[in-house]
Amino acid sequence: MSDTRYLDWPFFDERHRQLARQLDGWAATNVPQSHGDDVDAACRALVARLGDGGWLRHAVAGREHGGSAEAIDTRAICLIRETLARHDGLADFAFAMQGLGSGAISLAGTAQQKAHYLPRVARGEAIAAFALSEPDAGSDVAALACAARADGGEFVLDGEKTWISNGGIADFYVVFARTGEAAGARGISAFIVDAGTPGLSIAERIDVIAPHPLARLRFAGCRVPAHRRLGAAAEGFRIAMRTLDVFRTSVAAAALGFARRALDEALARATSRTMFGQRLADFQLTQAKLATMATTIDSAALLTYRAAWQRDAGGSVTREAAMAKMAATEGAQQVIDAAVQLWGGLGVTSGVPVERLYRDIRALRIYEGATEVQQLIIARELLRESGAPAAR
Repeated sequence: MSDTRYLDWPFFDERHRQLARQLDGWAATNVPQSHGDDVDAACRALVARLGDGGWLRHAVAGREHGGSAEAIDTRAICLIRETLARHDGLADFAFAMQGLGSGAISLAGTAQQKAHYLPRVARGEAIAAFALSEPDAGSDVAALACAARADGGEFVLDGEKTWISNGGIADFYVVFARTGEAAGARGISAFIVDAGTPGLSIAERIDVIAPHPLARLRFAGCRVPAHRRLGAAAEGFRIAMRTLDVFRTSVAAAALGFARRALDEALARATSRTMFGQRLADFQLTQAKLATMATTIDSAALLTYRAAWQRDAGGSVTREAAMAKMAATEGAQQVIDAAVQLWGGLGVTSGVPVERLYRDIRALRIYEGATEVQQLIIARELLRESGAPAAR
């Protein structure tokens, strides 16, 4: 396990420390280091394994629905994501999407909806997906065009969603669609759509530099029973933002996991590689680089676990989560790039850990709100608190 002194910080309870150590031991023997060419099968297997291990219980809320606690413990999911990301990016993805994909149900579902979906998510028997982004509505969620119209006891969905993680393998999707009660964000509702629902199809599978299940979805006359709407009419935007608020901090934690692994790999290389009659680690340039990497990681970790602790304590974390995500993902990119540089030519060899990390980290600076969006959120909150709201 990497340096774990951060677990002694006052942000954590003893149960969090035990959780991180137990998961690290479990992951060392249960998370494979390679997955072959069938990413879909690998992801399904990881979800099942995480469910069998009991780790997915932390991704859902409510003990009666298979959760580890009545509410989602943000520090727990952050520690899980950090630990899994340090071992394997796809394992982190598999855990994270079970939480994000079902998070809206945990937060806004009826008793019947929770009872039907959450236990299966917690056991790893049903794969979840969060369908928000569209071809022309990514960071600007209020611009989404996928529409849902009421028709008797059903809603009829038409439109597209894209960049949907778990697209093509999910058993159900939480879909956000425009129901038209008002313009912009105030006219959006949320729906649970089972994968086999007529009118829902996988329009395209999308390949990215860090392979994972990803797709564009098409809805054409897709009929969803009215009881599968999440929350009240026009509450979709609020539900989406609440869900992202829970899990945005965990993106920062995943970035920390990637960065810690990169530092471990850099240290191993620097202390074993001989150049010009001495170790790479003996050069002052190398030492300066390692010092910067370690400081960047600790700085991001402090922001990340401050946000996680603050949310668990019941505080608002809009600004804090944005700071954590921005600092951790941007910092991890710098740390991993430095690790690749220390590895030299081997660092860009396909399959080498630092090369995998280089591909894994890039998307984290974009999804669940790109860095530039986090900057806008932070500035907006600062201006609001100062009494001078930002222009929209």
